[in-house]
Amino acid sequence: MSEQPRVEIYTKEDCPYCDRAKDLFDAKGVEYVTYNVTGDDDLFEEMVERADGRKTAPEVFIDDELIGGFDDTSALEETGELDEKLGLSSDDTDDTVEHRRLIIAGTGIAGLTAAIYAGRSNNEPLVIEGDEPGGQLTLTTDVANYPGFPEGISGPELVNNMKAQARQFGADLVNGIVDSVDADSRPFRVTLTNGDVYTADAVIAASGASARTLDVPGQEELMGYGLSTCATCDGAFFRDEDMLVVGGGDAAMEEASFLTKFADTVYLAHRREEFRAEDYWIDRVNEHVEAGEIEIMKNTELVEIHGSREGGIDRVTLVHNDAGHPTDRLDDPETDEFDFEVGAVFFAIGHTPNTDYLEGTGVEMDEEGYLRTQGGDGGGQTETDVPGIFGAGDVVDYHYQQAVTAAGMGSKAAIDADHYLESVDRADASDEETIPAADD
Repeated sequence: MSEQPRVEIYTKEDCPYCDRAKDLFDAKGVEYVTYNVTGDDDLFEEMVERADGRKTAPEVFIDDELIGGFDDTSALEETGELDEKLGLSSDDTDDTVEHRRLIIAGTGIAGLTAAIYAGRSNNEPLVIEGDEPGGQLTLTTDVANYPGFPEGISGPELVNNMKAQARQFGADLVNGIVDSVDADSRPFRVTLTNGDVYTADAVIAASGASARTLDVPGQEELMGYGLSTCATCDGAFFRDEDMLVVGGGDAAMEEASFLTKFADTVYLAHRREEFRAEDYWIDRVNEHVEAGEIEIMKNTELVEIHGSREGGIDRVTLVHNDAGHPTDRLDDPETDEFDFEVGAVFFAIGHTPNTDYLEGTGVEMDEEGYLRTQGGDGGGQTETDVPGIFGAGDVVDYHYQQAVTAAGMGSKAAIDADHYLESVDRADASDEETIPAADD
């Protein structure tokens, strides 16, 4: 291999995506230099200048070439271009194939819990990290409702503890993203986006869900330049600005509360009158409202983001109608459209399940892409329509979406997979016993 290129990563404190970027290079055994911009104005300005005006972290450079944030780096990893830039490409075009008894797709709470249980059952699981290692919980600064932590625990710390526990029981974790699962034959053939291929007797889909964005003018141009889906990652970069959070669930409430540390005022725009968040978060937000730190804009939707990559976001266009869902009532004379000055926008509008890789397998999904599992009261609740493929966590659960329910589903999936694997073993043993002896 040729001399390794110089890899530089600009990071900040309490930045989950920064940790993901570093984990990606760590998994490849690639050395890198980090620059922590937190509290260092000169270093921050250097990052912004080198990153063509982007004010988000991380920012990755390879031999002075701007790669971008974690999403950009992960996209190159999917296509194999990242290895090319790092000089890790091989001329060997043969697939690297390894057989595993069980493969788990995803390292969120569901996937890691499944890995712990599967490891304890001697199923030696291989866990594929996915494009968001650690899942959505790594974006949470304070997990206050996970049992056993009366003082709370940060999302990244909880995930890292669970990874260590899974490894302790024999699980292997590898960086990669599942591209497809071939269920036409047994064992299953699991192909990663980088071309690596594994075979497995059983698969647990615990690949979670990804943050949604809005298809509005200005979104594509300004993502990373004042528009973000991670308040904990990027909120500090817009200190003393007015900020807009879009959404009405737990995530939106948590992000709005977090941003009060940095913002002049946080505005929370929600398209309905009633919030979907749990009472705990509504109460937290109302405390900030009383303190003059948050203003709530109900029955209001974002329809355009204005600004430039050089100057960032300067305003947004919003629509309001007292009946709610104002974009469905644009022709209504009661719908008011107006421009509103803010310096940053954060989307917190739900998630899309990461289940594309299961298309064509025969696994049933609903119209949103969530997996349909057996459910019910007895065993086999996490079974899909394809024997040997199981679902757990946010790929199945569009209602509760809590860390503790994901953990419960992960344990169920591992137990169901273990029962399935035992049945396969018994069937194989029975086949061997019924083979007639050869004539002397």
